Amino acid sequence: MQARDGSSLPGAAALGVVDDPDLTRRTGSALGELLRLAGVDLDLAPVLDVASEPRNPVIGVRSFGADPDLVGRHGAALVAGLHAAGVAACGKHLPGHGATTVDSHVGLPVVDADVATLERRDLPPFHAAVRAGLDAVMTAHVRVPALGPAPASLEPAVTRLARALGGGFDGPVITDALDMGAVADDPGLGEACVRALEAGADLLCLGTTVGRDDRAILETAVSALTDAVVAGRLEPDRLTTSASRHARLRRRSAAEAPASVPATADGEQLRRAVADAEAALAVVGAETARRAVAVRGQVRRSGVPVLLDLRRRLNHAAGRTSPALATELARRRPGTLVVLRGEDVPADPDRPLVVLTREPLADADEGRSLAAVLAARPDTVVIHGGTAPAAPDAEHLVLAHGVGRANAEAALDLVVGP
Repeated sequence: MQARDGSSLPGAAALGVVDDPDLTRRTGSALGELLRLAGVDLDLAPVLDVASEPRNPVIGVRSFGADPDLVGRHGAALVAGLHAAGVAACGKHLPGHGATTVDSHVGLPVVDADVATLERRDLPPFHAAVRAGLDAVMTAHVRVPALGPAPASLEPAVTRLARALGGGFDGPVITDALDMGAVADDPGLGEACVRALEAGADLLCLGTTVGRDDRAILETAVSALTDAVVAGRLEPDRLTTSASRHARLRRRSAAEAPASVPATADGEQLRRAVADAEAALAVVGAETARRAVAVRGQVRRSGVPVLLDLRRRLNHAAGRTSPALATELARRRPGTLVVLRGEDVPADPDRPLVVLTREPLADADEGRSLAAVLAARPDTVVIHGGTAPAAPDAEHLVLAHGVGRANAEAALDLVVGP
């Protein structure tokens, strides 16, 4: 339901805006409970990237914010919450993906910062999360010349950096998805898998990019690694060390998991437990979204609106765009007309116009389209689902800090009412 209808959680950016670490801890606990019931014992969260570049096309509302200390305290709080539910946490994307302007799903970003800048801006959240008990670290597909010539996920210096986090870290180092364009294009998927392990990674993430063959990706990885072991590039002892890290993590997760649902629970008991967990998640998500949402100008509108959704239909990091806001607006105002990016907006000044945006700075087409709409209809209400700054020319603006179901409901409470 979370994937189909939109998330009950508004996301890290909203938690950062509220800046209540206890709320973030409760969020982690509620999320962890639902994950554990679904059989998930490791969450690839928190995102510990510091959102220092407003034009970043890939991190967005997954970051808690632009301040390293804020990101660190909320990353640590989310780790504590996940642990309370018996779920392990993996912080990402070391050594920091927040200062990039290239999406690593399609190309290789370069972070041209010296080590002192990394230590001041990007690394504090990772240190804080490790001190809070972070279980695993995910490396990024970004090239940082100050650390070495290879993408961070294939760079031994970055693995050494991971091992030094928080005074000493010995959990698994996990790569970002190795079918992403940043490394799959060069040196290629199979070679990237081998180089990642040579660099000290313990676990290889293989993505499920739209339009690709998952089985072929797995077979390519297995073949390349087998050949590397036979050729002597990868020592069996090296792989055994990684396997022992995985085993320790699994044993610890199993030992810490609460017994809220008996192992002998039948299907009906499990369904009730999942429903209860989703209800608890919705409560904490609604609280976060309501506390985070902000407005500029007069945003309340009457009548049946036209909703213009300017977002790209597919976001490589988050998947296909959530229909949550359009669905909820149509429920509250039957007859709402939804117009997608690239379609013509009806010239009807009697109908209020609501525009949904995500990244008008990073996405030039979205930015140009928004500017044209505002020039033609200054009365437009812009609901911005991304990070600030956004739509500086909009007189009537709602900052939702995300585009999930919780964000949509909080924003529409202000625009059209319950």
